[in-house]
Amino acid sequence: MRAKYLVLFLVFSLVVVACSSATGAPQAIEGYVRALADKDVIAASSSACLEWEESAFAEASSFEAVEVTIEGLSCSEKGTQAAFTLVQCEGKIIADYGGELQDIDLSLRTYLAIIDQGEWKMCGYAAN
Repeated sequence: MRAKYLVLFLVFSLVVVACSSATGAPQAIEGYVRALADKDVIAASSSACLEWEESAFAEASSFEAVEVTIEGLSCSEKGTQAAFTLVQCEGKIIADYGGELQDIDLSLRTYLAIIDQGEWKMCGYAAN
C-alpha cells in the first residue's frame, strides 16, 4: 500500500515540476526580445516559429553593430487572434549607435505567439 502512495506522490511531483518549468506565451516573447538584444541569431531563430525563423535571424542580425540594452521588459497576454495568443510588452530596447541612443518602445508592437512543436514561439507581429 505504501508503495502505491509513493508512486502516486512521485508522479504528482513530476507533474508539478514539469508544469512549473513550462513557459507561457509572455515568457517566450521575453526570451525572443532578450535574444535580439543579445544579438544571438541562433536563440532568436530557435525562439521563433518555423514561418518566422528567417525574420528572427534578420532582426537579431540588425543589432550586431550596436550596443544594446533592455530596460523594463515585462510581457503579458492580451487575447487571441485566430490560432495566435497576443502578447503585449512594456519596456524598451536601447540601441547605442556610437553615442547616439535610439529607444525602441516595445509597447508599440503586439507580438503573435503560438505553440509550435510543443513550445511557445514568437511568430510575428499583429497588424495595427
